[in-house]
Amino acid sequence: MSTHSPHGQHAILDLYGVIADDLMDAVMIEAALLNAAQILNATVLQCHMHTFGEGMGVTGVLLLAESHMSIHTWPEAGYCAIDVFMCGRIQLNDAIEALLHAFAPTHHQLHILQRGHSG
Repeated sequence: MSTHSPHGQHAILDLYGVIADDLMDAVMIEAALLNAAQILNATVLQCHMHTFGEGMGVTGVLLLAESHMSIHTWPEAGYCAIDVFMCGRIQLNDAIEALLHAFAPTHHQLHILQRGHSG
């Protein structure tokens, strides 16, 4: 049973104009997510990246004691979708900046949802 509060933040990050080679590189993607987790002082329970084959995208997840991070990439579109959900009272800004730096999109959209808050 987790000792973390159900209250948290869930960042939905859409990255556009990312170099296709980066979106096929599971090693680079894993390193970027692990770096973001480290910035958040998150406890990584498991990490799994799945590649769909030569020239194809990657899907991956970090299971965290505090919740999760996930990524899905479409190299043919230069697009990736990243979710970062962290329980507790934590600021996601530095981790989001690190992800933006790692993937260097031409533009992005960010939505941050408050989770587990009533009212």
